[in-house]
Amino acid sequence: MRTTDRILERLLSLHPKVIDLSLDRMYDILEKIGNPHHHLPPVIHVAGTNGKGSTISYIRSILEKAKLSIHVYTSPHLVRFNERIRLGGKLIDEEYLQEILEYCETVNKGEPITYFEITTAAAFKAFADNPADVLILEVGLGGRLDATNVIDKPLCSVITPVSLDHEQFLGSEIKHIANEKAHIAKENCPVIVGQQIKEARQKIEQIIDQKNALLVNDWTYEQNNDGLTYNDQFGTLKLPKPNLNGLHQISNAALAVATLRHQTKFKITENQYSKGITSANWPARMQNISKSRFGKILPAGSELWIDGGHNPAAGKVIADTFKNEELILICGMMSNKDSAGYLEPLSPMTKKLFGVHVEGEASHAATEIVKFAWSQNIAAETANNVEEALQIITTKSPVKVLICGSLYLAGQVLNDNDLIPD
Repeated sequence: MRTTDRILERLLSLHPKVIDLSLDRMYDILEKIGNPHHHLPPVIHVAGTNGKGSTISYIRSILEKAKLSIHVYTSPHLVRFNERIRLGGKLIDEEYLQEILEYCETVNKGEPITYFEITTAAAFKAFADNPADVLILEVGLGGRLDATNVIDKPLCSVITPVSLDHEQFLGSEIKHIANEKAHIAKENCPVIVGQQIKEARQKIEQIIDQKNALLVNDWTYEQNNDGLTYNDQFGTLKLPKPNLNGLHQISNAALAVATLRHQTKFKITENQYSKGITSANWPARMQNISKSRFGKILPAGSELWIDGGHNPAAGKVIADTFKNEELILICGMMSNKDSAGYLEPLSPMTKKLFGVHVEGEASHAATEIVKFAWSQNIAAETANNVEEALQIITTKSPVKVLICGSLYLAGQVLNDNDLIPD
């Protein structure tokens, strides 16, 4: 076990709850470590339910093509905690991560604080102590009381599509969840809003108005055979097909472009936008791993995909992406997720499902996943793990297999195949 892993285990024990949404503890520890959130590079703050990671990857890639130095904060990680903190384009190294975690642990003196709060404070210290042009900051959960929502004056705020997820913390209705997300809006700061259902859009716009933030609503885009055509008050961009897989990536890329077109700090050329969206990378989101060790278990000509989406909206995105195709699913999901809702849109295209338990996590048992599949008229059986499920697929004809339902499961698969995010 790495030293940083041992520190992170200790930090996990500082609060009886993994999630306890509040800003009081966050402000306390930030005060103790010199208020680094007041000394950050210009911040692009990103909230939402679906597409946050992909949108962030496009924003980061475009800015890096513009030769800018970029910090990024995302969660959760897939394999290593270091993935959450990117300094100037590179993942934070072990020695420095250990240093800032130990510093924050010492300063906190054992006071109750959640794992996400104290690690976010550590990340803020790293970001403040290392100059960069931009910090792209992803909300952990919700927005209003999320530990990242201590930023007073972001360069801009971004709200990706909102759907049902984490209802036990954010509310059981879309309007409640949208309300939580929209509270990253700040006075006189632009807010760029992705595609939303009507109820979510109404609540988001209401909160933006209450906060005297600046709603950006002059942009549109159209998908075409070559990619997309983007329009706003500044003109039209003809952009190529994004690098990430899935039809939904057109809207994620357009949202990233809209975000950067409506900030005034940096000039970005059409060529840089094009190069950025065609070189973005975001692991475990509709990722083709056919050439991996697991992929080689399948019959020749087969495809193996992995996707960490875990709510009904993610299920629909997968269904739209693989429309008119036949899939075999290997599915594991956390016990607090709507598994039946996730599987419903996938039912018409799923030939077979293998339910697996996500090792070491609070996930549904494999037998429960199978029962959820049966409730959606999907033929299903259990497997002890992903590798065993792949070995059970004995057909000689090429198949298309998707490992899905959980970012934790996706991380384990990437680790097992030496596909470590960097």
